[in-house]
Amino acid sequence: MGPGPSDVEPRVLAAMSRPTIGHLDPLFISLMDEIKTMLQYAFQTKNTLTIPLSAPGSAGMECCFANLIETGDHIIICQNGVFGGRMKENVERCGGVAIMVQSTWGRAIDANQLEESLKVNPQAKIVAFVHAETSTGVLSDAKTLVALAKSYDCLTIVDAVTSLGGSKLYVDAWGIDAVYAGTQKCLSCTPGLSPVSFSEAAQQKIKHRKTKVQSWFLDLNLIMAYWGSENKRAYHHTAPVNSLYALHEALLILQKESLEKAWARHAHHHHALRSGLEAMGLNFVVPEGERLAQLNAVCIPKGVDDNALRQALLQDYSLEIGAGLESMAAKVWRIGLMGYACRQENVLKCLAALEDVFSRMNAPIDRGVALSAAHKVYSQPRMSNHDL
Repeated sequence: MGPGPSDVEPRVLAAMSRPTIGHLDPLFISLMDEIKTMLQYAFQTKNTLTIPLSAPGSAGMECCFANLIETGDHIIICQNGVFGGRMKENVERCGGVAIMVQSTWGRAIDANQLEESLKVNPQAKIVAFVHAETSTGVLSDAKTLVALAKSYDCLTIVDAVTSLGGSKLYVDAWGIDAVYAGTQKCLSCTPGLSPVSFSEAAQQKIKHRKTKVQSWFLDLNLIMAYWGSENKRAYHHTAPVNSLYALHEALLILQKESLEKAWARHAHHHHALRSGLEAMGLNFVVPEGERLAQLNAVCIPKGVDDNALRQALLQDYSLEIGAGLESMAAKVWRIGLMGYACRQENVLKCLAALEDVFSRMNAPIDRGVALSAAHKVYSQPRMSNHDL
């Protein structure tokens, strides 16, 4: 129950154990086509360039920046956590100029700040931001931010590593140009793949670059010769066959549940966990309207040793929660509710385990109330997608 990787669905683990076949085998090519179609569903897009990269989400990030940026391009980056900083690194390594719009960590990106930056930087070509900031547990309003960028003729790059499969995400309806995610969060798959999708406008920018993409491995012009051709696939690299078996199974599971029910499930169990934590007296870092359901950032009570508590949970309960990063280190815990890990038994186990360890540490919390608060939520009907 940390910030990722999440628990892997047993069916996904079983899929990985199937015999490995060649990455140009006709059966595997058929599987690749099915994966593309199911990823289009997960992203809610019809983009032809929708594929899983053979590398984790960080490579998905680099792929988007490396393919869309050329030397001297000005890129506006909205940062409200650790991963916005990594975007800045990518821009600079691609020879671009990063224009930073800084929002408070633990708060959603401020659209007014972005618009002000767009007004004073008319040379900007791209706006980039993190939809679901894993370091702080914040969900920003991607629809509004993308619309704003478009009104100033900017393309958009969106980090959906933690939001894909867990939060509302409509790539086409919102007009997102480039988006990347990871398989190890709400998709309940193993780490090591990065689903990406590019709009027609983004594809045209990539095709008409003046210079080569600085990364050979992540050059989409080359990768698409393997993933994109209907009649002939050109060898690019040896695909991680068994990992793609796993992703195929995970996407089948998501499709059967439906995106709307997956979003509602994450919200439902988040509300139960939140009720239990708040009943104990713990406080959330993020205001209610801006919180991620799948990544809960909670303030550490006074007098509680961050590392000692997490070690006790791991040793005594085989339960992992995440530490805070950078400026939030030793100040917050990050409790994940992602994919297959997002279920009632985990919520109740986490609350009971925390209460036990808190009691042993003589922590200033209210005892004997967390589980009943969570059960009160579970006794009510699950939220519908319209209530999210």
